Amino acid sequence: MFTHVVVGTNDPEASARFYDATFGALGIAGGRSGSSAYYGGYDGGFFSVGPPRDGEAATHANGGTIGLSAKTQSEVDAWHAAGIANGGSDEGAPGRRDMGPNKLYGAYLRDPCGNKICAFTTNVDD
Repeated sequence: MFTHVVVGTNDPEASARFYDATFGALGIAGGRSGSSAYYGGYDGGFFSVGPPRDGEAATHANGGTIGLSAKTQSEVDAWHAAGIANGGSDEGAPGRRDMGPNKLYGAYLRDPCGNKICAFTTNVDD
């Protein structure tokens, strides 16, 4: 659906720790390019976090959420725990969030700079 998502940070080290842990919980390796961290690849979706290129302060999107795919409910749980342990804040604990006939399990976090992210799986135990 998308080629890439980039979010800004005013604290690259704290953001890299947070995203290394949360993407690691989903089995996605990362890397570094200058003061930015990146995860995934352009062939299946690329995520990057770093200071804004214009030199201004980074701000988070009010009303914006970036959704990540998880394989299992356990992966969502691990993702949420990794985020909390690495400077994130809870925006919605792991749990069922069915939408109509779609069975969903997910969780929400704020990264250290306030960006809202979530992880969801459709592989839900009844």
